Amino acid sequence: MKEHIKKTIIFVIAALILYGILFFIIKNRIINNYKVQIIMLVGINIILALSLNLIIGFTGQLALGHACFMAIGAYTSAVLTVNFHMPFIVAIIAGGLAAGLAGFLIGLPTLRLKGDYLAITTLGFGEIVRVIITNIDYLGGARGFVNIPPKSTFTWVYFAVVVTFLVIYNIIHSSSGRAMISVREDEIAAEAMGINTTKYKIEAFVIGSFFAGVAGVLFAHLYMFIDPSGFTFMKSIEIVIFVVLGGMGSITGSILSAGVLTVLSEFLRDFADYRMVFYSILLIVMMLFRPQGLMGTKEFSLGFLKKKNKVGGEKNGTIKSK
Repeated sequence: MKEHIKKTIIFVIAALILYGILFFIIKNRIINNYKVQIIMLVGINIILALSLNLIIGFTGQLALGHACFMAIGAYTSAVLTVNFHMPFIVAIIAGGLAAGLAGFLIGLPTLRLKGDYLAITTLGFGEIVRVIITNIDYLGGARGFVNIPPKSTFTWVYFAVVVTFLVIYNIIHSSSGRAMISVREDEIAAEAMGINTTKYKIEAFVIGSFFAGVAGVLFAHLYMFIDPSGFTFMKSIEIVIFVVLGGMGSITGSILSAGVLTVLSEFLRDFADYRMVFYSILLIVMMLFRPQGLMGTKEFSLGFLKKKNKVGGEKNGTIKSK
């Protein structure tokens, strides 16, 4: 336990030092505003990738509607800041809680399903949420929600990433995290051992939904405009690609994948219509030559992380229990 606390403290200190360096660079305009915006978008996508990895990578539940929780957080916060002039921290918490509540309401009936059935159901719920938003004039309807104040800053995004990382890292290395991983490895065996699999699947789903909502809040107040077309099925697939390419069951793999693909998509901005074609080709190549993803189940050896998850080693993209 003391070792775990020590690693967490080391990570927090390293994160503060990195923040100081990046803040100095941004404050002194060593990089322009466009590059700062890209860095913030990378941070938002990292939050999305980490939150979905908890559901897909560590709990083994194929969810294809993650963008709808991002939308719920974005619209909830936009209403609070524009119509009720709430402080940004209140909007962040409210957006996350609204998405988490939606995750609970959706997960309660659907997470008893498995495999393709769960994927299709979450996909359907994602489209239902998008269509409902499209038909509510109070939320701007198909025209979108405008005049959102630019509340998202580098500091907000950076520390949101740090908090997301710490929460998910500590969950994975707790008894709840080990139960989630056991569900992924063999749900029938986990049930036979007395683990309430539905409980831990819902827990992972709610936590992942909460952080997706937080990412939506930051996204809305970064671009100051949101519309339903930004939270389609393709957005959910893009988040899934972050997780799959980075390695399902690897926290640092999700960070690496989200960062690389976000920057790469900016270079491909002139070919926006073909971006998903490129992603698809990249995914096919990865599945052929490295199906476990860039990192598999490994983590970067950074002192505060083990080279491999404590619960097992890498083999064919899975974690084997000791």
